[in-house]
Amino acid sequence: MTEHTRTLPSYPNNQALAGLDIRAREIFRQIVESYLSTGEPVGSRNLARILPMTLSPASIRNVMADLEHSGLIFAPHTSAGRLPTETGLRFFVDAMLELGDVGREEQERIEAQMRAAASGHTFESALAEASTLLSGVSRGAGVVVTTKTNVQLKHIEFVRLDPNRALVVLVSDDGSVENRLLDLPPGLPASALQEASNYLNARLHGRTLGGLRAEIEAGREAMKRELDTITERLVDAGLAVTVGPSEARQLIVRGQANLLDDLRAAEDLERIRLLFADLETQKEVIDLLSRAEGGEGVRIFIGSENKLFSLSGSSMIAAPFRDGAQKIVGVVGVIGPTRLNYARIVPMVDYTARVVSRLLDRGPR
Repeated sequence: MTEHTRTLPSYPNNQALAGLDIRAREIFRQIVESYLSTGEPVGSRNLARILPMTLSPASIRNVMADLEHSGLIFAPHTSAGRLPTETGLRFFVDAMLELGDVGREEQERIEAQMRAAASGHTFESALAEASTLLSGVSRGAGVVVTTKTNVQLKHIEFVRLDPNRALVVLVSDDGSVENRLLDLPPGLPASALQEASNYLNARLHGRTLGGLRAEIEAGREAMKRELDTITERLVDAGLAVTVGPSEARQLIVRGQANLLDDLRAAEDLERIRLLFADLETQKEVIDLLSRAEGGEGVRIFIGSENKLFSLSGSSMIAAPFRDGAQKIVGVVGVIGPTRLNYARIVPMVDYTARVVSRLLDRGPR
């Protein structure tokens, strides 16, 4: 199974959390699983009926009091039932979550749909399909962040503007055009621009910029023999400037309407309104998703652990994907309420990220 973030956060009561006995853990598990399933608080009488051990409601209430003191659960309003806190959800996800598997039929369906989207249109279509798939399985919003380096290229051209500057023109398979300014090495002959364009275009073959850079790096010695030093520097500079900084990232969101399907109270509607506002603020969502590039496997962000969700009380499950050179170039994920079905969504996000990586590695077939 995939590698996940499993480090327990440094909450004040970590020793108390780690010291839960079997009875307390089972009661806590039932409270969390009931919340993830229904969104409703659960009380001692209901717990007495569903626990796999025989305990009186009075004994259960004593354990619940201890769990509440540890910061794992709380009583909403005047309800006799309990819900998990964000601390409790984090503890459950890190220490107690039992992950499901993505079945063979579901794997084949995901791969087929994404490959069809990529071969019939563009790689961006495959990313949009990934976002739609995750939205459907999670009943949340599917999100993808990627860089423009993932767009498959059709043509690259160097156009001289003056003795010291040139324009790098990138034409993608989907017809989009991107222009970037490039400082030229002193004394660059006019022929070097055409030679650099020819060299790169001969190696495109529908590759992404990341894939093109990887191939050129692998063939560095051959390139030195084929090009003179000045033109080689121009090729390197052109590839570097077209990769661009973080503002070249794009955000794809699908399924926001799913978040409206299960509203239970006026505060739920306000939470979703705030989350929609968060999704509109693309830069902060992109920054949050980019944090998922910082490690291997799936990352899980719960509620106020991130300032983006501090008001909306939402969670995000995200995993990075890689290009053919095994460089992380984007993230796929799900944003939704804190009561997401983590056991199902975590492996789905992980598998979808791996399918995207394979598409980038091999290209659509």
